[in-house]
Amino acid sequence: MVRALFVGRFQPFHFGHLHAIQTILEEADELIIVIGSAQMSHEPDNPFTAGERIEMIRAALKEAGLKRERYMLIPIADAPSHRTWVSYVESQTPRFDVVYSNQALTSRLLVEAGYVVKEIPLHKRSKFEATEIRRRILKGEDWADLVPISVHMIVVEIDGENRIRDLGKSDSFRVREENHSG
Repeated sequence: MVRALFVGRFQPFHFGHLHAIQTILEEADELIIVIGSAQMSHEPDNPFTAGERIEMIRAALKEAGLKRERYMLIPIADAPSHRTWVSYVESQTPRFDVVYSNQALTSRLLVEAGYVVKEIPLHKRSKFEATEIRRRILKGEDWADLVPISVHMIVVEIDGENRIRDLGKSDSFRVREENHSG
């Protein structure tokens, strides 16, 4: 049995992530999906909590028909340093045989720790990218076609669009708005 590891922030989970997971599960029997930077939320680049991201991923994988026994979701906070990150991941996850990543630092750290790291073929990267989704939300543009229906519903349900817009306002922008409103 081959157990794989896939790390992402999933801010939010989108069709590119889904494609990566489906591709990995064509090669691996089980997949550990690590929700990275689990301690981060309510920031412009990290608007969603680890719990919200778990809900999004679980709903999207169910919607896609993936069997729950084929994957596990594990939130992991950032380690205090790059040198300790791999041992921190190892201490928080079941054993894994192979890692899938396109992120340079993640790949380098795991290769240096002796793991086989494989790249994931990117699926329409310019379109399916969390940064692009957050940008569209911030600008009030349509983004629903970039994520599974279940993810869109969760983001709407938790008022994620307004959260992203509020987080996108800088303090200096707010001060200017307040000065002009009086």
